[in-house]
Amino acid sequence: MADWYDKYLTIYGKPFSEVPQEVIDGTRERLADLQSDKPLASIVLIAYNEETHLQACLWAISEIKCNYPVEIIGVDNNSTDRTAEIYQKSGIPYYTEYQRSCGYARRCGLHHSRGKYYFDVDTDTLYPPQYYEIMLETLMKPGVVAVSSLWSYFPNASHGKLGLKLYELCRDTFLWIQHFKRPELSVRGLVFAYDAELGKKEEYRVDIICGEDGSMALSLKKYGRIEFIRDYRARAITSDETFGHQSLWENFVHRVKIQGKGIARIFYATDHYEDSEGNLIK
Repeated sequence: MADWYDKYLTIYGKPFSEVPQEVIDGTRERLADLQSDKPLASIVLIAYNEETHLQACLWAISEIKCNYPVEIIGVDNNSTDRTAEIYQKSGIPYYTEYQRSCGYARRCGLHHSRGKYYFDVDTDTLYPPQYYEIMLETLMKPGVVAVSSLWSYFPNASHGKLGLKLYELCRDTFLWIQHFKRPELSVRGLVFAYDAELGKKEEYRVDIICGEDGSMALSLKKYGRIEFIRDYRARAITSDETFGHQSLWENFVHRVKIQGKGIARIFYATDHYEDSEGNLIK
Protein backbone atom coordinates (compact mmCIF):
# COMPACT_ATOMS: atom_id res chain seq x y z
CA MET A 1 0.00 0.00 0.00
CA ALA A 2 1.32 3.44 -0.94
CA ASP A 3 2.30 5.86 1.81
CA TRP A 4 0.86 9.38 1.80
CA TYR A 5 4.27 10.90 1.14
CA ASP A 6 5.38 8.67 -1.75
CA LYS A 7 4.58 11.14 -4.53
CA TYR A 8 6.54 13.91 -2.81
CA LEU A 9 9.58 11.64 -2.68
CA THR A 10 9.70 11.69 -6.49
CA ILE A 11 11.34 15.13 -6.20
CA TYR A 12 12.65 15.09 -2.60
CA GLY A 13 16.45 15.29 -2.62
CA LYS A 14 16.63 16.32 -6.28
CA PRO A 15 17.94 19.66 -7.62
CA PHE A 16 15.27 22.17 -8.61
CA SER A 17 16.19 21.78 -12.28
CA GLU A 18 14.73 18.25 -12.17
CA VAL A 19 11.35 19.23 -10.72
CA PRO A 20 8.58 18.94 -13.36
CA GLN A 21 7.02 22.28 -14.33
CA GLU A 22 3.52 20.94 -13.65
CA VAL A 23 4.51 20.30 -10.01
CA ILE A 24 5.79 23.88 -9.65
CA ASP A 25 2.70 25.37 -11.30
CA GLY A 26 0.25 23.19 -9.40
CA THR A 27 1.91 23.96 -6.08
CA ARG A 28 1.80 27.69 -6.77
CA GLU A 29 -1.92 27.60 -7.65
CA ARG A 30 -2.92 25.59 -4.58
CA LEU A 31 -0.81 27.75 -2.24
CA ALA A 32 -2.50 30.87 -3.63
CA ASP A 33 -5.91 29.33 -2.94
CA LEU A 34 -4.90 28.60 0.67
CA GLN A 35 -3.68 32.10 1.51
CA SER A 36 -6.03 34.12 3.72
CA ASP A 37 -6.03 37.86 4.41
CA LYS A 38 -7.24 37.09 7.94
CA PRO A 39 -5.32 33.98 8.96
CA LEU A 40 -6.02 32.14 12.17
CA ALA A 41 -2.63 30.44 11.85
CA SER A 42 0.68 31.25 10.22
CA ILE A 43 2.58 28.36 8.62
CA VAL A 44 6.18 29.55 8.53
CA LEU A 45 8.92 27.75 6.61
CA ILE A 46 12.59 28.43 7.32
CA ALA A 47 15.27 27.35 4.88
CA TYR A 48 19.02 27.54 4.47
CA ASN A 49 20.32 25.93 1.26
CA GLU A 50 17.28 23.65 1.00
CA GLU A 51 17.03 23.59 -2.79
CA THR A 52 16.67 19.81 -2.87
CA HIS A 53 13.91 19.68 -0.22
CA LEU A 54 11.95 22.95 -0.30
CA GLN A 55 9.77 22.23 -3.35
CA ALA A 56 8.66 18.86 -1.94
CA CYS A 57 7.77 20.52 1.38
CA LEU A 58 5.78 23.25 -0.40
CA TRP A 59 4.01 20.64 -2.53
CA ALA A 60 2.89 18.76 0.58
CA ILE A 61 1.74 21.96 2.32
CA SER A 62 -0.20 23.02 -0.78
CA GLU A 63 -2.36 19.90 -0.39
CA ILE A 64 -3.31 20.30 3.27
CA LYS A 65 -6.90 19.75 4.39
CA CYS A 66 -7.69 22.51 6.89
CA ASN A 67 -11.03 24.15 7.66
CA TYR A 68 -9.34 27.16 9.26
CA PRO A 69 -7.86 30.19 7.42
CA VAL A 70 -4.08 30.17 7.19
CA GLU A 71 -1.21 32.11 5.70
CA ILE A 72 1.96 30.47 4.41
CA ILE A 73 5.19 32.47 4.49
CA GLY A 74 8.86 31.65 4.14
CA VAL A 75 12.23 32.72 5.48
CA ASP A 76 15.42 32.35 3.46
CA ASN A 77 18.36 32.32 5.86
CA ASN A 78 20.70 33.91 3.28
CA SER A 79 21.06 30.76 1.18
CA THR A 80 23.64 30.37 -1.58
CA ASP A 81 21.68 27.89 -3.71
CA ARG A 82 18.27 28.25 -5.46
CA THR A 83 16.21 28.42 -2.25
CA ALA A 84 15.13 32.03 -2.86
CA GLU A 85 14.15 31.22 -6.45
CA ILE A 86 11.93 28.36 -5.27
CA TYR A 87 10.19 30.69 -2.83
CA GLN A 88 9.68 33.20 -5.65
CA LYS A 89 8.18 30.63 -7.99
CA SER A 90 5.90 29.29 -5.24
CA GLY A 91 4.24 32.70 -4.97
CA ILE A 92 4.28 32.82 -1.15
CA PRO A 93 5.62 35.90 0.66
CA TYR A 94 9.14 35.29 1.93
CA TYR A 95 11.78 37.25 3.81
CA THR A 96 15.56 37.09 3.90
CA GLU A 97 17.27 36.77 7.28
CA TYR A 98 20.96 37.54 6.83
CA GLN A 99 22.11 36.37 10.26
CA ARG A 100 22.43 32.62 9.99
CA SER A 101 20.90 30.44 12.68
CA CYS A 102 17.59 28.72 13.28
CA GLY A 103 16.92 31.18 16.09
CA TYR A 104 17.29 34.22 13.83
CA ALA A 105 15.31 32.57 11.01
CA ARG A 106 12.44 31.58 13.30
CA ARG A 107 12.44 35.03 14.93
CA CYS A 108 12.21 36.64 11.48
CA GLY A 109 9.24 34.45 10.55
CA LEU A 110 7.50 35.12 13.85
CA HIS A 111 7.83 38.89 13.46
CA HIS A 112 6.27 38.77 9.99
CA SER A 113 3.45 36.38 10.90
CA ARG A 114 -0.12 37.63 11.27
CA GLY A 115 -1.93 34.58 12.62
CA LYS A 116 -3.03 34.04 16.20
CA TYR A 117 -1.10 30.76 16.11
CA TYR A 118 2.37 30.07 14.72
CA PHE A 119 3.55 26.84 13.10
CA ASP A 120 7.24 26.02 12.80
CA VAL A 121 8.08 24.27 9.54
CA ASP A 122 11.42 22.67 8.72
CA THR A 123 11.77 22.51 4.94
CA ASP A 124 13.45 19.09 4.87
CA THR A 125 10.26 17.70 6.43
CA LEU A 126 6.93 16.64 4.89
CA TYR A 127 3.60 17.13 6.67
CA PRO A 128 0.49 14.95 6.18
CA PRO A 129 -2.76 16.57 4.94
CA GLN A 130 -4.53 16.77 8.32
CA TYR A 131 -1.48 17.81 10.36
CA TYR A 132 -2.39 21.51 10.68
CA GLU A 133 -6.07 21.00 11.44
CA ILE A 134 -5.38 18.42 14.17
CA MET A 135 -2.66 20.56 15.73
CA LEU A 136 -4.84 23.69 15.57
CA GLU A 137 -7.86 22.06 17.18
CA THR A 138 -5.72 21.06 20.15
CA LEU A 139 -4.00 24.44 20.28
CA MET A 140 -7.36 26.25 20.46
CA LYS A 141 -8.45 24.39 23.58
CA PRO A 142 -8.70 26.47 26.79
CA GLY A 143 -5.44 26.63 28.73
CA VAL A 144 -3.26 25.29 25.88
CA VAL A 145 -0.40 27.56 24.76
CA ALA A 146 1.62 25.18 22.58
CA VAL A 147 1.49 21.76 20.95
CA SER A 148 4.12 19.35 19.69
CA SER A 149 3.60 16.27 17.58
CA LEU A 150 5.73 13.27 16.56
CA TRP A 151 7.77 12.50 13.47
CA SER A 152 9.12 9.55 11.52
CA TYR A 153 12.11 9.02 9.25
CA PHE A 154 12.08 8.01 5.60
CA PRO A 155 13.09 4.34 5.29
CA ASN A 156 16.04 3.66 3.02
CA ALA A 157 18.69 1.06 2.28
CA SER A 158 20.51 1.83 5.54
CA HIS A 159 17.45 2.06 7.79
CA GLY A 160 14.51 -0.23 6.99
CA LYS A 161 10.87 0.29 7.90
CA LEU A 162 10.75 -2.28 10.70
CA GLY A 163 13.92 -1.06 12.36
CA LEU A 164 12.76 2.54 12.18
CA LYS A 165 9.36 1.67 13.66
CA LEU A 166 11.00 -0.02 16.64
CA TYR A 167 13.43 2.88 17.09
CA GLU A 168 10.60 5.42 16.88
CA LEU A 169 8.42 3.44 19.29
CA CYS A 170 11.14 3.57 21.96
CA ARG A 171 11.81 7.26 21.34
CA ASP A 172 8.11 8.17 21.31
CA THR A 173 7.48 6.33 24.56
CA PHE A 174 10.31 8.20 26.25
CA LEU A 175 9.08 11.58 24.91
CA TRP A 176 5.55 10.81 26.13
CA ILE A 177 6.75 9.97 29.67
CA GLN A 178 9.01 13.01 29.68
CA HIS A 179 6.30 15.46 28.55
CA PHE A 180 4.26 15.20 31.78
CA LYS A 181 6.79 17.14 33.86
CA ARG A 182 9.23 18.44 31.25
CA PRO A 183 7.22 19.11 28.07
CA GLU A 184 9.82 21.58 26.81
CA LEU A 185 12.31 18.69 26.53
CA SER A 186 9.92 16.73 24.30
CA VAL A 187 9.30 19.63 21.89
CA ARG A 188 11.00 19.49 18.49
CA GLY A 189 10.99 22.45 16.12
CA LEU A 190 9.85 20.49 13.08
CA VAL A 191 6.53 19.63 14.82
CA PHE A 192 5.87 22.63 17.06
CA ALA A 193 3.09 25.26 17.14
CA TYR A 194 2.08 27.85 19.71
CA ASP A 195 0.25 31.06 20.58
CA ALA A 196 1.97 33.70 18.43
CA GLU A 197 1.24 36.65 20.73
CA LEU A 198 2.96 34.90 23.63
CA GLY A 199 5.81 33.85 21.35
CA LYS A 200 6.41 37.44 20.28
CA LYS A 201 6.41 38.46 23.92
CA GLU A 202 9.02 35.87 24.87
CA GLU A 203 11.10 35.88 21.64
CA TYR A 204 13.37 33.19 20.23
CA ARG A 205 16.83 32.94 21.65
CA VAL A 206 19.61 33.66 19.18
CA ASP A 207 22.56 33.13 21.51
CA ILE A 208 22.49 29.32 21.31
CA ILE A 209 23.46 26.93 18.52
CA CYS A 210 20.46 24.63 18.88
CA GLY A 211 17.47 24.21 21.18
CA GLU A 212 15.74 27.50 20.36
CA ASP A 213 12.37 25.75 20.15
CA GLY A 214 12.76 23.95 23.47
CA SER A 215 13.77 27.27 25.00
CA MET A 216 10.66 28.91 23.56
CA ALA A 217 8.52 26.09 24.99
CA LEU A 218 10.16 26.56 28.39
CA SER A 219 9.24 30.26 28.29
CA LEU A 220 5.67 29.56 27.18
CA LYS A 221 4.71 26.93 29.73
CA LYS A 222 4.23 29.47 32.51
CA TYR A 223 1.18 30.72 30.55
CA GLY A 224 -0.54 27.35 30.18
CA ARG A 225 -0.24 23.73 29.02
CA ILE A 226 1.96 22.30 26.30
CA GLU A 227 0.07 19.39 24.74
CA PHE A 228 1.78 16.38 23.17
CA ILE A 229 -0.12 14.97 20.16
CA ARG A 230 0.19 11.27 19.35
CA ASP A 231 -2.37 11.09 16.52
CA TYR A 232 -0.75 9.32 13.57
CA ARG A 233 -2.51 11.68 11.14
CA ALA A 234 -0.41 14.52 12.59
CA ARG A 235 2.90 12.66 12.25
CA ALA A 236 5.43 14.41 10.01
CA ILE A 237 8.24 12.61 8.20
CA THR A 238 11.80 13.73 7.60
CA SER A 239 15.23 12.50 6.54
CA ASP A 240 17.53 10.45 8.74
CA GLU A 241 20.47 12.84 8.26
CA THR A 242 20.69 13.34 12.04
CA PHE A 243 21.86 9.73 12.30
CA GLY A 244 25.04 10.60 10.45
CA HIS A 245 26.85 7.40 9.52
CA GLN A 246 25.58 5.51 12.54
CA SER A 247 23.40 2.43 12.30
CA LEU A 248 20.02 2.47 14.04
CA TRP A 249 21.45 0.42 16.88
CA GLU A 250 24.48 2.69 17.29
CA ASN A 251 22.23 5.74 17.29
CA PHE A 252 19.87 4.13 19.80
CA VAL A 253 22.73 3.30 22.18
CA HIS A 254 24.11 6.83 21.78
CA ARG A 255 20.72 8.35 22.64
CA VAL A 256 20.26 6.07 25.64
CA LYS A 257 23.64 7.15 27.02
CA ILE A 258 22.80 10.83 26.56
CA GLN A 259 19.31 10.60 28.07
CA GLY A 260 20.51 8.30 30.85
CA LYS A 261 22.64 11.06 32.34
CA GLY A 262 20.56 12.75 34.99
CA ILE A 263 17.45 10.79 34.00
CA ALA A 264 15.70 11.86 37.22
CA ARG A 265 15.26 15.33 35.67
CA ILE A 266 12.22 14.17 33.68
CA PHE A 267 10.24 13.64 36.89
CA TYR A 268 10.65 17.18 38.22
CA ALA A 269 9.25 20.35 36.64
CA THR A 270 11.51 23.38 36.31
CA ASP A 271 11.22 26.90 34.94
CA HIS A 272 14.86 27.27 33.92
CA TYR A 273 17.94 25.31 32.95
CA GLU A 274 21.62 25.96 32.56
CA ASP A 275 23.03 26.17 29.04
CA SER A 276 25.96 23.96 28.25
CA GLU A 277 29.06 25.93 27.35
CA GLY A 278 29.34 24.17 24.02
CA ASN A 279 25.88 25.29 22.91
CA LEU A 280 26.47 29.00 23.43
CA ILE A 281 27.32 31.19 20.44
CA LYS A 282 30.52 33.00 21.24
